[in-house]
Order: sequence, then C-alpha cells, then structure tokens
Amino acid sequence: MTRHRFLMGAALVLGAAVALTPVGAESAPAPLSSIPLKDIDGKDTSLKAYAGKVLLVVNVASRCGYTKQYAGLQALHAKLSPRGFSVLGFPSNDFGGQEPGTEEEIKTFCSTTYNVTFPLFQKVKVKGGDAHPLYAALTGKDSPLPGEVKWNFGKFLIGKDGQLVKRWDSGTAPDDPEVLSAIEAALAK
Repeated sequence: MTRHRFLMGAALVLGAAVALTPVGAESAPAPLSSIPLKDIDGKDTSLKAYAGKVLLVVNVASRCGYTKQYAGLQALHAKLSPRGFSVLGFPSNDFGGQEPGTEEEIKTFCSTTYNVTFPLFQKVKVKGGDAHPLYAALTGKDSPLPGEVKWNFGKFLIGKDGQLVKRWDSGTAPDDPEVLSAIEAALAK
C-alpha cells in the first residue's frame, strides 16, 4: 500500500511538471552558435567565435567541378572581412567522393592552390541522418530554409544575430549579384 501511494504521488508530481512546461519548450532548437565544431587543426570551437559577424558557411571539396569557387570565396573573404564578414569552409566527402583527403591535405591544397585564409573546419557530413549538427540545423525541418544540401559548394548566409538569412546551391557563384546584395544587406543591419 505504501509503495502504491508513493508511485501515485510521483506520477502526480511528474504530471504537474509536464503540464507546466511551456508548449514548444521541449523541442526548441539550439542556437547555431552553441553547436560544437572542430577547426581544420582539430581544435574545439563553435560559431560563438564569430559572434556579431556575417558568415557564409560553405561545404567545400577539392576535386569538384565547382572547386574553382574557392578563388571567389577567398576574394569575398579578403574584401569583406574588415567589415565583419567571414567565409567558413566545411570540407565534405558526401558528393561523389570529391573530398577524400585528410584535414592536413585539404589545408595544404587550399592554401597552396587558392591562397585560402578563411577558416576551414574538419571534414563533416552535410546530408542524411548522420549530418553534422550544424548542417542538420541549417537544413532540417526547423530551419527557416529547410532541405538537404544538393552538392558541394552549397552556401548558407548567417546574419550578425546568428540566424540563417539565405541559402544558395552550388551553381550560384560567390560573386553573384544576389549573393553580394544579401551579404551587404546583412552587414548593414
């Protein structure tokens, strides 16, 4: 009898706690800035390191027809970084095995072939059930712009407030007027 009363009391307390939980509170997505990342050298970081900046997050690959976009991404980063902008490169081998290298090989390729100075991160999965949490947040059902990344060099513009503003597929070059206009508008906010 005592055990029965204890269980009933515990059930009432648990029920009250559930009833007092605000609707949606249990499923609110974590801010993009809180998602753990590792840079290309394996050091722990997150988007908090770029707080207050406008970011262009790009899944990159060194053996892709779009690899030449590294040059445009670097030019964009060099031109706009003094104004609070950064390109962030996330190598991925998800599409056609076009990024098979190690982090060290990727870093060497980027710096020697395209003089990349923008931050690079460890290789990640950008699609499917095992997508990195950053890409799951950028592309998942709770994203303002949901939908899987379709190929290498997909681009996601994140505003100074850490919110996703716009996205483009691979065919949109970094110097496309629409990209430049969206970046300028985000920098102006």
